[in-house]
Amino acid sequence: MIVKDLVFAAMPGGWEMVVIALVILLMFGAKKLPELARGLGQGIKEFKGAVDGVKDELKDAQDSIETEKDSDRNSPN
Repeated sequence: MIVKDLVFAAMPGGWEMVVIALVILLMFGAKKLPELARGLGQGIKEFKGAVDGVKDELKDAQDSIETEKDSDRNSPN
């Protein structure tokens, strides 16, 4: 219960999010926000692609190890 309270204590609430949004708007201006959002979206897309690539490589490595184990079991000694 204490850990749950600590996690939620660190998260900003509704009014805090509004204040953060206003500060960002004032810092960057309304013209720059779509450009920033586009860049952020593109970065997230690239990150997800990299994560998927690593998952595929790990799956391929696991499949090749399993294939080697199966071939070792089936080969006569």
